[in-house]
Amino acid sequence: MTDKIHLSAPDVGPLEESYLIAALRSGWVAPAGPDLDAFESEVATKVGTRGAVAVSSGTAALHLALLGLGIGPGAVVLVPTLTFVATANAVCYTGARPIFVDCDPRTGNIDVALLAELLQRIRSRGERIGAVIPVDMFGSCADYSTLLPICAAADVPVVEDAAEALGATHLGRPAGSFGRIGALSFNGNKIMTTSGGGMLVGDDVALLERARHLSTQAREPVPHYEHRETGYNYRLSNLLAALGRAQLIRLGSMIHRRRRLRDQYAKLFAPVPGVQLIGAEDTGSNCWLTSIRVDRQRSGWAAADLAAHLAARHIETRPVWKPMHLQPAYADAENRLTGAAERLFAEGLTLPSGSVLNERQVTTVFSAIDEFLTTRTGAPAA
Repeated sequence: MTDKIHLSAPDVGPLEESYLIAALRSGWVAPAGPDLDAFESEVATKVGTRGAVAVSSGTAALHLALLGLGIGPGAVVLVPTLTFVATANAVCYTGARPIFVDCDPRTGNIDVALLAELLQRIRSRGERIGAVIPVDMFGSCADYSTLLPICAAADVPVVEDAAEALGATHLGRPAGSFGRIGALSFNGNKIMTTSGGGMLVGDDVALLERARHLSTQAREPVPHYEHRETGYNYRLSNLLAALGRAQLIRLGSMIHRRRRLRDQYAKLFAPVPGVQLIGAEDTGSNCWLTSIRVDRQRSGWAAADLAAHLAARHIETRPVWKPMHLQPAYADAENRLTGAAERLFAEGLTLPSGSVLNERQVTTVFSAIDEFLTTRTGAPAA
């Protein structure tokens, strides 16, 4: 049986192995240790923030960020409808209520004009807006140069969900450094991984220290176990931090590999009517995932047709995120929609994008796509 070609498999090798072995031999297996401290410092330097707190997942990072801002029952939080469910779930963990905002059809990121309109509407009815959580979709930053002044004028803090965007930039500024605090993810399919894990980054040291306290079961700094409030078991382990340190060293080369793949996809689909790369014009993207949008009326075929063709050849693809307002868990949530996210969900397809793909696998993917396009159009792609 042919080995399956995955969408975005972990890219680990000898360097990661050496860091893990060194951490094991140091005796700092769990829970904390020098690799954890170093990993936080190195990520903060990479992102350009004053500090960082490593935790067990990107979801945990979002939860702690919202708690640190005092968000709870009675507050609303504005969230893109086009996102992974963790963004919305973290809001619900606090007892606050998510309100979903549609996306920019070109990038999949939050529609900033729509956000401005919604902020004004919610404030006019007297509700407390706890935060706005923009999500940096597919590795491309949201339009922060427009979004941040709007949120500042409304006196609403920004929690940047940069789970997909470590290494990306917006106008030269690193993803994760925007707003009051940012959340990163190191899940297995992300641009770099610690197996599972996440991190809070930001310049507000007090907010970060609050998150650090809550992430360690809110234990008081006394010899015995004492707790004055409810905390969480959210801290990242020293071993996983060691893995992350090695991945961070290789981050630049992994982004370069993914960017090469995106450039190849762009050339392949350039002559194909009705097909465009989502966010292709963003030169600051980390190219985490390359997604295309297929206009069936112009192309003569649907994204699902290409997906089925590739699946038959053991090549994994995936639709873009199913919008939150279409999810059964959030069907009754308030939203402000234009239809853009629904169209992207219907017309979008994410292609194999991992930096671990070897040349044989890349050739297999591109040959399979070329075969499909030749069958559909009668002529090979570029």
